Amino acid sequence: MHNASQLNVKSKTIFTGDNLPILRGMNSESIDLIYLDPPFNSKANYAAPIGSEAAGAEFKDTWTLDDIDVAWLDLIEIDHPAVNRVIQAAMTDSDKSYLIYMAVRLIQIHRLLKQTGSIYLHCDPTMSHYLKLLLDAIFGRKQFRNEIVWHYRRWTAGNKNFQRMHDTVLRFTKTDDFIFYMQYEPYGDWIKKDYTHKDADGKRWRWHTIKGERQKVYLKDENRGVKVNDVWQIPYLGSTAKERTGYPTQKPLTLLDRIIKASTPKDGIVLDPFCGCATTLVAADRLGHDWIGIDISPKAAELVVERIKADQGLFEDITHRTDIPKRTDMGDIPRYNVAENKQQLYGVQAGNCKGCGEHFNIYNLEVDHLIAKSVGGTDHIDNLQLLCGNCNRIKGNRGQEYLISKLSQR
Repeated sequence: MHNASQLNVKSKTIFTGDNLPILRGMNSESIDLIYLDPPFNSKANYAAPIGSEAAGAEFKDTWTLDDIDVAWLDLIEIDHPAVNRVIQAAMTDSDKSYLIYMAVRLIQIHRLLKQTGSIYLHCDPTMSHYLKLLLDAIFGRKQFRNEIVWHYRRWTAGNKNFQRMHDTVLRFTKTDDFIFYMQYEPYGDWIKKDYTHKDADGKRWRWHTIKGERQKVYLKDENRGVKVNDVWQIPYLGSTAKERTGYPTQKPLTLLDRIIKASTPKDGIVLDPFCGCATTLVAADRLGHDWIGIDISPKAAELVVERIKADQGLFEDITHRTDIPKRTDMGDIPRYNVAENKQQLYGVQAGNCKGCGEHFNIYNLEVDHLIAKSVGGTDHIDNLQLLCGNCNRIKGNRGQEYLISKLSQR
């Protein structure tokens, strides 16, 4: 179905683990549609009720600078100055922490999308304004396509505000050459009030005056319905809904069905890096698309199997992984030759350690992997650097952000 040379992860795979190293291990431009429903920075913690299908699933949505590697910001500042400016505009440390966490993942998501691909980021008014700026900085303002309002009704507590009854879905594309299939919904009863006449074939029409001349105007796309606009009236999942698993913040299949139909080609692959109770994966599967899901909770892997089996009445060949994939789109992995690597990197780094910045003789510098091989790093020169012995021991098999953070504390 999809281009096997582009994708280095078997389709219908669910990963358990932190999505950042997993995203880093996936091949560039291998995904058609990415939908993500990440934490909203709601200042709340969530857990599925005991006894529900999703019992055991939980996540916290409170953020401080202790929750992220602050040194990610140093790397963002160097490589993505526009993204850094958005983060620095945050009003609180909590907001800044959340944006740093999201930025490093959205940068990887941009890399993974095909040139014709789209991203739908689900959020709410808490951080939607910041996330829009973040996506503008990463994808480019011209690639913004829609701010979709998902409107629903539910019981809410009374207060001195208008009742909050919507979420926001931000739609961006990788390029101007994106895939999109127009969606339609049935005309409501209001159409009968406008198009009050029918001809002999049953087609609706109305009188309309054009330049002083009265003319018949027929209802277009009567069989297909009206084109879907950017306000989606889709019911919220109540506690007794048939598809309800008990997973906190679960979204309805109807919502994902519309998104996938709009932006996924027939042979396309869908990725959800915060897949939770696997609604995206279930929706993609029933539409005949391949999919990949990632979630920090092992419960997601159980739920996708249970839900797809219940939905289709059969057991699918679903792969569950807890490792980090290795990229195969960077050319052949070169022979790891310490002497040759050191010579090349010594010239690039002008003899300076990439950690402390001090100048050393080549014999006092050691070859280090920016992303450790144990978490998906390769021997490609782009993933290698020279460190002095002290910096190399501090970093160990952790990321470069860890080293920068530790050195900054001295």
